[in-house]
Amino acid sequence: MQRIAPFAVVLVIGCLLASGCVTQTKTEYDKVNVSHSQTFTRFTVPGTEGPLRISVGGFTSEYPVSVNNINVGVVSTDRPITLMMLEGNYTVKVCCGKICEQENVTIAFGKQRTVDVSEQLKKDLGSSEPAVRIVGYYLNADQITVDAEFINPTTQPLAMTADVICKYSYIEGRNYNRIGNIARGHLSATVNACDRITETLNFKLASGSSYMYDIPTITLVSSR
Repeated sequence: MQRIAPFAVVLVIGCLLASGCVTQTKTEYDKVNVSHSQTFTRFTVPGTEGPLRISVGGFTSEYPVSVNNINVGVVSTDRPITLMMLEGNYTVKVCCGKICEQENVTIAFGKQRTVDVSEQLKKDLGSSEPAVRIVGYYLNADQITVDAEFINPTTQPLAMTADVICKYSYIEGRNYNRIGNIARGHLSATVNACDRITETLNFKLASGSSYMYDIPTITLVSSR
């Protein structure tokens, strides 16, 4: 019995050591399914997800997107984002510089939700593409003043130019005939990303009196 006991002890210890390899339950992490390889990691539970589509129709630039303050990629007209989200409430945010459009959305299993912030962006940025527009004009003596707004809705600074014309007529002093004429001018501005600024152009008119003029128009806009 004394010879068998040590062996039995060794056998018991070996079994205890072998049984120490206890299988641990591993928590599975799945990646959110995102179009165009845009992903972030979170817990998933099968059967509790719903699709979320984020888009900005009409905008050619790419804007960063976050969901509950987690970056999920960039979105543009040609590159909407589609995510598979757990059921629940989320805050979607699309930003252009300091301008951010935010929308709350509730995800339900199997039901697609769509968030499109193009109208909000267009309202806050002024345009979906680089543009120049006349925002004011007035006649002062023999001068027409024109205020033009330069709009840059992209994520890069732009050097922008605009050609402006204004048709007008006046009575010349010698024969008192009404004469038609066209005033032409050029404006330029460097506009920061996701910003807009106003520049002023002054047209010096031909010498005369009783000026009449049409609404000034922009004939050519360029940006680079």
